[in-house]
Amino acid sequence: MSGRSRPWSPSKPAVRDSTPLLPRSSFRTSSASVEMTGSSAPKAFLGIDVGTGSARAGLFDENGRLLSSASSPIQIWKDGNCIEQSSTDIWHAICAAVKSACSLADIAGEEVIGLGFAATCSLVAVDADGSPVTVSLSGDARRNVIVWMDHRAVKQAERINACNSPVLQYCGGSLSPEMQPPKLLWVKENLQESWSMAFRWMDLSDWLSYRATGDDTRSLCTIVCKWTYLGHAHMQEIKGKDSRNMEACGWDDVFWEEIGLGDLFGGNHAKIGRSVAFPGHPLGSGLTPTAAKELGLLAGIPVGTSLIDAHAGGVGVMESVPVSESGVNADEDAICHRMVLVCGTSTCHMAVSHSKVFIPGVWGPFWSAMVPEYWLTEGGQSATGALLDHVIENHVASPHLANRAASQGISLYELLNKILESMVQELDAPFLSALTEDLHVLPDFHGNRSPIADPKSKGMVYGLTLDTSEKQLALLYLATVQGIAYGTRHIVEHCNSHGHKIDTLLACGGLAKNPLYIQEHADIVGCPVILPRESESVLLGAAIVGAVAAKRYSGLHDGMKALNAAGQVIHPSKDSKVKKYHDAKYSIFQQLYKQQLSFRSIMAQALN
Repeated sequence: MSGRSRPWSPSKPAVRDSTPLLPRSSFRTSSASVEMTGSSAPKAFLGIDVGTGSARAGLFDENGRLLSSASSPIQIWKDGNCIEQSSTDIWHAICAAVKSACSLADIAGEEVIGLGFAATCSLVAVDADGSPVTVSLSGDARRNVIVWMDHRAVKQAERINACNSPVLQYCGGSLSPEMQPPKLLWVKENLQESWSMAFRWMDLSDWLSYRATGDDTRSLCTIVCKWTYLGHAHMQEIKGKDSRNMEACGWDDVFWEEIGLGDLFGGNHAKIGRSVAFPGHPLGSGLTPTAAKELGLLAGIPVGTSLIDAHAGGVGVMESVPVSESGVNADEDAICHRMVLVCGTSTCHMAVSHSKVFIPGVWGPFWSAMVPEYWLTEGGQSATGALLDHVIENHVASPHLANRAASQGISLYELLNKILESMVQELDAPFLSALTEDLHVLPDFHGNRSPIADPKSKGMVYGLTLDTSEKQLALLYLATVQGIAYGTRHIVEHCNSHGHKIDTLLACGGLAKNPLYIQEHADIVGCPVILPRESESVLLGAAIVGAVAAKRYSGLHDGMKALNAAGQVIHPSKDSKVKKYHDAKYSIFQQLYKQQLSFRSIMAQALN
């Protein structure tokens, strides 16, 4: 996933709190891009987030306010369905981002009192010495990370799902090719030498905490969500709010043997996880001297068991609800009525419940994978920010529009929003959304993760003409945003029909900074959308992990309640015509997929 800072580029700094939808200004320091707000504090929590294209670091004070943030790019290799990165390159980018963030906030190493990592759910391979093991058909030794969105293992996922193992009921009934077992099986079948050399297979965020502390304890967040680990095997081990690592007893060895990966059992599952802990558990003796030197920090700083980036976004935003939106603020059930959208390259849709809810096509229920002792339901769309990038960048009008935006000192997306507003006046449209009455988009350009769980689903656009103007691009952009929002509505309705009671959305990530994107979601889903006070929710979630590791809070949920804060609330339109319009377009959205299945069947019969 991932909740990356995606296509919403700021043109000017915003006033804190009074205009929380607008992003802050950016400054550059050497090769890292840096963002700063507020003043320095004597103590700070450090959150580190590795996304698809960059590593970011954010420093927060003890009230959860952002002091500074910095980012540094990371390299990525793409070859068809194979998408790869380098853990060495990622670590170097992290070091650059941390040093830049500390420098800008004037925070010394000894003032950082807790550290947490978040990262995409990418797969890392290292040998017994911790050196990279290639996962690439190219043989390039640097490329030891299979990126989360890599779809090389579609056939392996299909074979695994055909086994109908009981563990699959905790993954929405089937494994996605984006999860780790299919990718591991692909490596075993296609890269025998790498399979033999690999001593540890780790989720990227677990590898980061291992690289920082030397402790290879896995997070319940990563292995429950992406490795089929049954976290509820530890339900009886919880006593109060103790924090400790636990022997990994949630692996279903029968499942791994059945799918052909029984050779990962050796050393009490050491290759995939022999000990586990709740997010925020302090690892080892804290930051090792080597890692501390590389990061410009002090050895021994507490480092918490990590989070997947989207789940860090959930931790950073899920308690950001004003009293006016949650009714009785102390109601323990209030959190179960919320769904967090972590909107970036992809979008993750996360809701929690006291009891487990099984939902076909939606990942989970995952016990304690995000909020300890709650069951997590995780929906998602594999391409959202990435889809908007793709649609815009491949349009013939895009270069000229980008130049116009640059000359005005605004982002391309801000300019598109302005064009749409002007078109409402020119065409005398009843409301902005109505501009796309003849243009409909099924956003499954990278398959459908939820709730259909069809990695073979394709994107569809209805209503194309020979028009290649900037206005046509603006309409296509709007229709794509709407298609993404209809996908979210589909997920919410599907979850509610199976037992959830979601009536409030909370949004974070780069796309959440785009007012058009958020308003369309509010109108289409029919729920208020709450934005957090701090726009960098993924970094805040990672920092909360560090704060919990530093024993500033008794547990992750307590840290969330203390450091989350609400910002602006966006309500659905009260115009009944807007609802009627979106209901009609949503019906077309659903029919597009049905038509695709029909087309797929016709062609399959023709080729038999």
